[in-house]
Amino acid sequence: MPNTDLQYYLRRQEEGIAHTQKMIETQKGVLNLRDDPMAASHAVRYESYLSRLERFEKNTLSARDHYNQVDGYIKQANEVLQRVRELTVLGANGTNGPDELNYIGREINELLKELVSVSNAVGKDGKQIFAGDKAFTEPFRIVEGTVQGAGESVVVRVEYRGAGPARRTEISEQNYADLDLGGGEVFWAEKMQIYSGYDATDYRVTSPGAFILDGVEINVTPGDTLPSIVAKINEASAPVKAYIDPDSRGLVLEGTNAHLIRLEDKEGSQVMQDLGMITANNDPSAPNWNPSAKVAGGSIFDMVIRVRDALFRGDQDFIGSQGIGGMDLALTNIQSRLATVGSRYERAEMTWNRLNDEIPRVAQALSNETGLDMATALTDLAMMDFAHKASLQVGARIIPPTLLDFLR
Repeated sequence: MPNTDLQYYLRRQEEGIAHTQKMIETQKGVLNLRDDPMAASHAVRYESYLSRLERFEKNTLSARDHYNQVDGYIKQANEVLQRVRELTVLGANGTNGPDELNYIGREINELLKELVSVSNAVGKDGKQIFAGDKAFTEPFRIVEGTVQGAGESVVVRVEYRGAGPARRTEISEQNYADLDLGGGEVFWAEKMQIYSGYDATDYRVTSPGAFILDGVEINVTPGDTLPSIVAKINEASAPVKAYIDPDSRGLVLEGTNAHLIRLEDKEGSQVMQDLGMITANNDPSAPNWNPSAKVAGGSIFDMVIRVRDALFRGDQDFIGSQGIGGMDLALTNIQSRLATVGSRYERAEMTWNRLNDEIPRVAQALSNETGLDMATALTDLAMMDFAHKASLQVGARIIPPTLLDFLR
């Protein structure tokens, strides 16, 4: 019994020594819940919050890098457009002959190819920068053909194949930053207008459904008429306004800024199909407009192609009026998108600075709860080690070393 008791208490002392050594090694004052239940509960919350803050910090750094990339490519596109506008002004000069206009048109055609190359830029992560959530699909595709006066195959059309909704990243608690500017936003020049060819005077929604306009879901309920749908569109956050055409009595959508309007019926619904805006086989990344609908509003590539074709035709009146006007629209939009990227970068920068201030404060609060007073811990360890050695010495004297000692 004395031997068993001695071993029991010696083991308890050894556990205390090992626990104190572990605390010194990890520099933590709370290793188990029983050490300090209140401090442990606070520490769990602080550690969870600190890990989220560190994740937000990484997200903001990633967002900043992404915005820098986007900014660089948009600036390249702006430089190309500035050069195209200079050539447009030069082409509008009445002193140029047919040959000079043809030479200018050829240079603009090459600049157009460069502009498409910039729009199909790939980021460091291998994803298309201006393709939205279709990150591995080239957003723009060149279609070549012949044009009057060109004398060779040139770009006749640039098709957009990118997707709609932008990727987002969480940069603070329940706050998200949009990472992408889609090609349908950056490389557009005119405000789009879509006129339905259907008379919707007697239209009524018969079943609950929804449609998605520029990434914003708009719900409809049975009994909704065209005026109520127009009101819901105008109340939504999409950069589109709606009204009823007084002549056709159909729906009209008009962008509030220059961008490609994206429209689709949600699965199980066909509101926009019934209103004659899209066909049943639509693709939300490049809307399949109903053949009876009238669509107006072109891209930056359309503006450049119009100028180039006018140069090939020798139509200086068009170049000096609509040509220069179209290039001004293109430059205005792309500079507006530059401002958007800059403002997003500034937000990410300010968020990153705030997180860098907050993370040390939370880490300090965690340290206050679980931190170790090193001087006290070392003193306790020395005392426990002394007591353990004294116990071993006393035990050696109390416990007889052999069975013969018990027999005598």
